Amino acid sequence: MGVLRQFRLRAERHAKLLRCLRKSASLRTVQNRTDAIHPRDVLIFSTLRNEMLRLPYFLDYYRAQGVRHFLMVDNGSSDGSAEYLAQQRDVSLWSTQASYKRASFGIDWINHLLWLYGAGRWVLVVDVDEFFVYPFCDTRPITALTDWLESQGRRSFGAMLLDMYPKGPVTAHPYREGQNPFEIARWFDAGNYSIKRNPVYHDLWIQGGVRQRVVMAEAPWNAPALNKIPLVQWSRKYAYLSSTHMLLPRGLNRVYDESGGEAASGVLLHAKFLDTVIGKAQEELERREHYAGSREYRAYEDSLSRNQDLWCEWSTEYINWRQLEILGLMSKGDWA
Repeated sequence: MGVLRQFRLRAERHAKLLRCLRKSASLRTVQNRTDAIHPRDVLIFSTLRNEMLRLPYFLDYYRAQGVRHFLMVDNGSSDGSAEYLAQQRDVSLWSTQASYKRASFGIDWINHLLWLYGAGRWVLVVDVDEFFVYPFCDTRPITALTDWLESQGRRSFGAMLLDMYPKGPVTAHPYREGQNPFEIARWFDAGNYSIKRNPVYHDLWIQGGVRQRVVMAEAPWNAPALNKIPLVQWSRKYAYLSSTHMLLPRGLNRVYDESGGEAASGVLLHAKFLDTVIGKAQEELERREHYAGSREYRAYEDSLSRNQDLWCEWSTEYINWRQLEILGLMSKGDWA
């Protein structure tokens, strides 16, 4: 049975790589500056649509962490996002009008760019509302982390998605272009999470937080997965299967310590819950390009448009990565 399962997983990986090659036909090169990439550069790969308000801070945040190049796919933006990105010297940009849903919610496009430009390099795959926090990120660049991971023989690094939100209705705190979103969305749920192990792909499946507590309260089992594997030393044999929740080969999904210790891990601060989320939800409900008929965006529209407060008396205000480690949401492991 074990040999049969390995064969099936290998076939699934090959099918995914072939699929991303087919879906890449819809990508149009806008600006390709990848000849400026150096061998040791950490690269960001991301897909976006109408995110002009977020992009300036997103780019500056990761530049400050030591990211040297951004490979971005614009999926039909109409707000100036593509034009802005095309002007950035450290951005390579592709555009497509094709269906986000039919491209496995964008991951087919990203897998193709990873195959072309990520091989042999450390890559960080994030959305523009996700901000990577890792041990010692306040004093060490991301290359310090990747160098340490290489010295430990690790090829992938896990990070829990942590939903951040404001105190009071999201509409009460207008977000302005280029602003640090965590000046507004400073709060998070510290402890209401469940974890189970996927016996097939060997990843940890994490649910909980404010989206389960409030947004998906009527159907908590439908709350989105919070487990991510965003940082990988890429190979052309690899493929993301479902967003950045899991990969093949499945050994890359073992980002936790099975011997009883704590493996180093990080957090992705998720800045979705700004006042912009209501307009985004309405747009995505019309497009129906997201998972399960945009069920999650329907829940956003239903709850947040009624000025529901996500904050509660158990909400925790964000301080830094050390706080997250104390709370058990990430770990520095044996990285000193």
